[in-house]
Amino acid sequence: MRFKAALVSVAVLCVAAWAVADLTPWKDYEVSESVWQVTTVKVHSNMDDAYLEGIRGTWAAAMDVSKELGQVEDYKILRSDLPDSGDFNLLLMVKYKNTEMMGPSQERYQAFVDKWGQAKLDETTEFAQKNYPAMRELTGQYLLREITLK
Repeated sequence: MRFKAALVSVAVLCVAAWAVADLTPWKDYEVSESVWQVTTVKVHSNMDDAYLEGIRGTWAAAMDVSKELGQVEDYKILRSDLPDSGDFNLLLMVKYKNTEMMGPSQERYQAFVDKWGQAKLDETTEFAQKNYPAMRELTGQYLLREITLK
């Protein structure tokens, strides 16, 4: 009976020690103000290069304009070396200064349209709607912040 009581005491102490070990934001780690919007994409077999060619003229080109206007800080495209495994094989990533820069803004939208051009906006939208469904499936979307441990 004493053995069981000792075992329970040790278990309770371990759980209590684990609870005390919780980290505190800004004391034990920093949370970045910037945020990454990550879209996971499953590009269909044998469509990798065709999809990349398409987003070079649509998504990436639009990101270049947004970056030039200061609307986004950075963007990245990551592709898996194992394209037919898992739920996705491509990541489209956009880094914003903060969540406010992700929100709707008529001023930012108009600045983008003025720089990009309404004709180009219409052309890329039509291309994407016509071609992308046959090339890929969007499988998820995430908002991520960088964590820096102290």
